[in-house]
Amino acid sequence: MRGIPMLLLVLLTALSAGAQHHTTFTHADTLRGTITRERGWWDVKSYDLKVKPRLRDSTISGSNTITYRVLKVDSIMQIDLQEPLQVDSVTQDNLPLTFKREGNVILIELVAKKQVKGKDKKITVAYHGRPRIAKNAPWDGGLIWAKDKQNRPWISTACQGLGASVWWPNKDHQSDEPDNMTISVTTPPDLVNVSNGRLKKKTMDRDGNIVWTWYVSNPINNYDVAMNVGHYSEFKDQYSGEGGKLDLSYWVLDYNVDTAKTHFAVVKDMMKCFEFWFGKYPFYKDSYKLVESPHLGMEHQSAVAYGNKFQMGYKGTDLSGSGWGLKYDFIIIHESGHEWFGNNITTKDIADMWVHESFTNYSETLFAECQYGKEAAFAYITGIRKNIQNDIPIIGHYGVNNEGSGDMYYKGANMIHTIRQIVNNDDKFREILRGLNKTFWHQTVTTRQVEEFFNQQTNMNFNKVFEQYLTTTTIPTLEYHFEGSQLKFRWVTDVENFNMPVKVTLTDNGYTFIYPGRNWQSMTLTLSDRKQFKVDPNFYINTKEI
Repeated sequence: MRGIPMLLLVLLTALSAGAQHHTTFTHADTLRGTITRERGWWDVKSYDLKVKPRLRDSTISGSNTITYRVLKVDSIMQIDLQEPLQVDSVTQDNLPLTFKREGNVILIELVAKKQVKGKDKKITVAYHGRPRIAKNAPWDGGLIWAKDKQNRPWISTACQGLGASVWWPNKDHQSDEPDNMTISVTTPPDLVNVSNGRLKKKTMDRDGNIVWTWYVSNPINNYDVAMNVGHYSEFKDQYSGEGGKLDLSYWVLDYNVDTAKTHFAVVKDMMKCFEFWFGKYPFYKDSYKLVESPHLGMEHQSAVAYGNKFQMGYKGTDLSGSGWGLKYDFIIIHESGHEWFGNNITTKDIADMWVHESFTNYSETLFAECQYGKEAAFAYITGIRKNIQNDIPIIGHYGVNNEGSGDMYYKGANMIHTIRQIVNNDDKFREILRGLNKTFWHQTVTTRQVEEFFNQQTNMNFNKVFEQYLTTTTIPTLEYHFEGSQLKFRWVTDVENFNMPVKVTLTDNGYTFIYPGRNWQSMTLTLSDRKQFKVDPNFYINTKEI
């Protein structure tokens, strides 16, 4: 851990705690992380969520009307709502339904003859209670009941990993996204709510409270759904991008508007960079928003939570140690990068969350490249290696809502950077990133699908590369020695038949690919000075001279 700042140590500890890194799982974990029979027979089409937070006692109440399609006839439905929240009633066709609780799961008895295959039905779940308060948002999440600098109420949500069912009833599994969603939040008249999508209407209820109704017209994952209540002010801008005119709106606390207007100016440059590398911003219909939050930040779709306090870097620090990490605001870039990887492309199982975090972490490198050039970007990506733990595998356990190692950020990004070197053609690499977002547009995916896409697009087989970096706790070691004019080399790895090419200096003219295997191989070395032999530092590997 030497050289890692205390701030980062806290971050890594929080990531580890939030990822539930254990190998003994309970029945509750299975109910949470598996497509059970009670989940598998129906598909979510839309949610209509109504929520009213109560400031005086940190409770909420509301309802969620779920429109679903019957895939096959069954009569027991699993809805997730985490304790201590309580279900008040469940209704369908204006009739009350019987339900029972099993921990954080609500099992609802439906009328079987009304569940017709291929038909859409609705069910409404009313609920109330005091939801779990976030202990260390966003990593150990829940509801945040905070105060702004003027001691006024400031409420936010952050629930990735923990699950959206910590504050509203839903089918809490990443594999099933609604096609659209309505979010209505009731606040006192002096407060504003900002949620995902576009504000459709603002009305007053009979008690003089304000109902803020937001509509999301694109598929959205449950953990992305957000409630932000505070003394917000909005300012707007517009970006001309690959999808036409993209509305940009910024919601910050009223006393931060002037600061934010200057600090958020980077968004247009960021959009230009990310659309170049990743393709069209995925949510033009719903706009792009940055919303100031009392926690550090989260990739809430079309309402990106921002809490970096208008500083450069990560809370004012450079996670890479290269100096380049202080040239831009880490949270704006990273959380916005998730609009492509995490929100547009979402993994079916949270065990595959590297797809979200590794590509998004690499988006920081690509932004540095857009702004400051390759040398700066490559210094950044190699600099963040000091934060890699190599503690447990990056891919978690499937079916039990289990994330893998926090190395999915830094190690995962360096894996992608290594693959970029192997592809050895930035135009092709860019086509792959754009192709991922086009092929899996608004879809949920698996690790295998992403691997196969890389293999198909490159005509190379990266299976062993992915296996080594994602499923083991080591990185490849290139062992080598010299015999006269011959360079002898081989891979030492945990993965059998590991076959990744790597660039080394065989001549005075720069780097050349070699193709090590598990057995010793040799190539002729013509360096004028053997001491000049080196491996391209853009490959994340260990080297060992024998």
